[in-house]
Amino acid sequence: MSDMAGNGLTIRCEELVHIYRTGDVDVVAVRGVDLDVDAGERLALLGPSGSGKSTLLGMLGGLIPLSAGRAWIGDDEIGRLTERQLLRMRADRVGFVLQGAARNLFPYGTATDNVRFAQRSASRARRGDLLAPAEVLDALGLADIAEQPMASLSGGEQQRVALAVAVANGPGLLLADEPTSQLDEPARDAVLDLLDAVNERFGTTIVVVTHDEEVGRRLGRTVSMRFGQVGHEGRHDGQFTVVGKDGSVHLPDDVLAAWPPGTQVVVERDGDQVRLRRRDS
Repeated sequence: MSDMAGNGLTIRCEELVHIYRTGDVDVVAVRGVDLDVDAGERLALLGPSGSGKSTLLGMLGGLIPLSAGRAWIGDDEIGRLTERQLLRMRADRVGFVLQGAARNLFPYGTATDNVRFAQRSASRARRGDLLAPAEVLDALGLADIAEQPMASLSGGEQQRVALAVAVANGPGLLLADEPTSQLDEPARDAVLDLLDAVNERFGTTIVVVTHDEEVGRRLGRTVSMRFGQVGHEGRHDGQFTVVGKDGSVHLPDDVLAAWPPGTQVVVERDGDQVRLRRRDS
């Protein structure tokens, strides 16, 4: 782990679906998601509550089963891995940060204790390549709180330690669910600085679930979800609407507010240009 540049893992998803049952009703939480993420890329999954973004994150980490479709992390197809293989994948190659810092930490241990405990899950073949806990924390700018118990740290500091714990084993992919929620702006920015450090220092691919559009801007690429589907993508050079395989298009929120569901729209094409207008206009 002393030199981990280029260590990032790729992600490839083809028509991912997850269906769960509540009472007598089947709910489609993720429907037909196609997604590619390059090694070392930083991506934010945006969308309202219930849009499927946290479910998709759990599917990528092997925590939530695939109902249909296929997904690869690096060269491994998630749906073909046994439970033991999934556990090994999460221990060695995929770091996961659950929503709420405290869920990722031992409250009575120090930052060093938490990193050291996380490294115990690494396979024996990899333990000799890992940085010492103090080196992990120092590399991520957390040396000043390394020996402080979790109970004495602020929420923002605990969240930064949770991220350090998630990358303690040098994973090629970091999955983080709302790592900046309930943080004030300075604490949020400190967490984003830490994500930058993880990406730059280790080459880790990063996927973050967030409601905060500023987080998306900092990460550089955004994928917005609605009703379990990918609707928009954004990069530094602009925002794009994604045409689904079924021909569906998610309108931007401001357009949807003016054209509610059921509105009849005329699609007019002139060469490569396409224009939409209300039927009654």
